[in-house]
Amino acid sequence: MIKNRTADAKQAKKMGWQIFVGGQEKTALIENLALLLSSGLNVSAALLAVQEEIKSKNLKKIISNVNADVENGFTLWRALEKTNFFPDSIIALIRIGEESGRLSANLKIVSEQTEKNHKFRSQLRSAMMYPVFVLALTLVIAIGIAWFILPRLATVFSQLDITLPLITQIMINFGSFLGTYGYLVVPAFIFFLLLIIYFLFFYQKTRFIGQDIILLSPGIKKLIRELELARFGYLLGTLLEAGLPIETALDSIKTSGAFIRYQKFYTFLKNSIESGNSFQKTFSYYPHINSLIPRSVQQMIIAGEQSGNLANILIKIGQSYTEKTEMTTKNLVIILEPILLIIVWLGVITVALAIILPIYSLIGGLNTY
Repeated sequence: MIKNRTADAKQAKKMGWQIFVGGQEKTALIENLALLLSSGLNVSAALLAVQEEIKSKNLKKIISNVNADVENGFTLWRALEKTNFFPDSIIALIRIGEESGRLSANLKIVSEQTEKNHKFRSQLRSAMMYPVFVLALTLVIAIGIAWFILPRLATVFSQLDITLPLITQIMINFGSFLGTYGYLVVPAFIFFLLLIIYFLFFYQKTRFIGQDIILLSPGIKKLIRELELARFGYLLGTLLEAGLPIETALDSIKTSGAFIRYQKFYTFLKNSIESGNSFQKTFSYYPHINSLIPRSVQQMIIAGEQSGNLANILIKIGQSYTEKTEMTTKNLVIILEPILLIIVWLGVITVALAIILPIYSLIGGLNTY
């Protein structure tokens, strides 16, 4: 039995705590556990009730092991800590909840934190979906034209006894090249394009380059900053209000951050606070802080720290910027739409000129006779 639990714990550690909170079922698990505890059930009975609603076999095993430890006298936070399934910040929240008698309330905070993180990421994905879809569709159409249509046009224009414009000549040469080597060039181009996208946006060591490119995009930089401020304010304020130490709370914010530039700032902020510095000193020490956090928000945080009302100020900042992100997300499509249209328009104009100019030259040559 002990060996099986050890194997399950190792498997949970390998799979990561995201399994527990990575989807709607996992978020609902925490919410249901909080609801059952608030209704008067003890921890063991609540775990058994929640386990019946879980479909994931791995999650069922882990909950079963946690319940067995609770029945053997372990506290809930200690039993969960043994699984290596949660980050330290969530374990600390559950521990504080058990010790203060606010376990169900703190579990609710955990579920709200997870839901907010999911919402912020979804907003960013939805904002990026439209331009990515348009550019991808444009690329597919461009490849189709270049591979299947340009070689045929190249054959037609090459038979005309006229001096072709430079743009048409370039198109003919490119079309002839694709007609001969397209079966090699096009798949290789797609492969290298996907490889570049992987290294720019997904590979851990180089994705900061892609993030910097995104942050230079018009409108998107504003949205990302508002999303980070909404997440930072709401989550940090909520964790502090629940009684979590500020160092642990900042570590949780850093871990759940999506952008490396902000993760570095959160790490610097955590280390500075641990060294005894105030928010005011930390902000003054960090280079280019105004590009990450507006001066007005810095002043609000400093005022909250000095008045002992930091948690409430942070929550208000989070609520304010959550409303702003919803408006910015809607406006982002309006901002990006003309830019995308210009990109598509340039491609269409280039092809049209390459085709129309030789026809005018041909008509001009016929009129001389």
